[in-house]
Amino acid sequence: MEGLKHIFTYTSKDFVYEVCRLEGKETWGASRFDVALRCGWVEKMNRGLFRYHLGDLETRVLPGECGYVAQLNIQRGIERRKPQVILSVQQQFDPKLFNFNKINSAEILFEMHKAEVISAEEGRAPNGSCASCAVIINASPLEFGHCLLVPEPSRCHPQILTPLALQIGVESLFLSADPGYRVGFNSLGAFASVNHLHLHGYYLNHALRIECARAELIFPSKSLYRLVDFPKAFMFYTDGHEDARATAATVCRLTDLLVERNIAHNVFMTRGCHPDSEDEAVSSLRHGVRIFIWPRVSCFGTKEESAFNVALCELAGHLPFKNREDYEGLDEDGVKAIVQRYLLSDEEFADLEKQIVEKLQTALDQTAEYL
Repeated sequence: MEGLKHIFTYTSKDFVYEVCRLEGKETWGASRFDVALRCGWVEKMNRGLFRYHLGDLETRVLPGECGYVAQLNIQRGIERRKPQVILSVQQQFDPKLFNFNKINSAEILFEMHKAEVISAEEGRAPNGSCASCAVIINASPLEFGHCLLVPEPSRCHPQILTPLALQIGVESLFLSADPGYRVGFNSLGAFASVNHLHLHGYYLNHALRIECARAELIFPSKSLYRLVDFPKAFMFYTDGHEDARATAATVCRLTDLLVERNIAHNVFMTRGCHPDSEDEAVSSLRHGVRIFIWPRVSCFGTKEESAFNVALCELAGHLPFKNREDYEGLDEDGVKAIVQRYLLSDEEFADLEKQIVEKLQTALDQTAEYL
């Protein structure tokens, strides 16, 4: 990644907390992060650095309670990089295969650095900053602004979530003033195509049902919920005022357990209302971030679906279709039938939930003993 010159330095003072979605429309202003990402992305598109020109995607919302946002994106299905051969969720990084250290440096948008504020009165930040994250274009975009967040690329982490990666993903959401900005992660065996640690970020100018879907609290001290509606998921909620590192560490205790058991998983992060909110006016607020984790059936060398692959955005309710026939013909029941094939059974999910709660409780007890 030689030749990187654009640096985006931020502190917690750049976080945007008051975001709202009203009558299906977003109310937002352009944050520094949004300007850097949007302008840089458009400039790269105009320079022809993508595999295809995205344009305005044909979009429709499928009738039904799930409110699936369907988009026709034929070129992505044709042009995206052929996935690497994956045999395990725990597969090690292979430097001989494609990785993000081998990309054209022109594809880099900027590098993110977080600088800690050292003076509350002056709002100054030190010269030093924490570990960096390269933000690069996804050359086969699924939506506007589609980029990859690659933490510490030179360290060659395999595609296994780390607290730092989660922290950067959560903080990028709070850096954006747009409730349509989303971040996600596909594990190996869950349609990750490159075994080099990365998250996806992109804008989707449509509301998703999971932003305000019902959830049941299953571990209060860590704000862990279970998504009540289809498809069943674990969910964490953060309002951004607590330390993002602590939230990321807790989420990774859950994903680490999945990795240990070789269970593939998808993660999706979006602005959302507080899960305990029942008031309609309050539920339009997007002041916090919902973090969803879907444990799922692994796909190692299996045939891809013809309509869409079930990965991070599809589980969240955003469906990039590969062909017009399925885009125009599939209804909500048809989509659910495809998604269901990749979900754990109710019994498997319940057993996993028990193990996760036990692990979080053990970690909590150990912390209490230490204190």
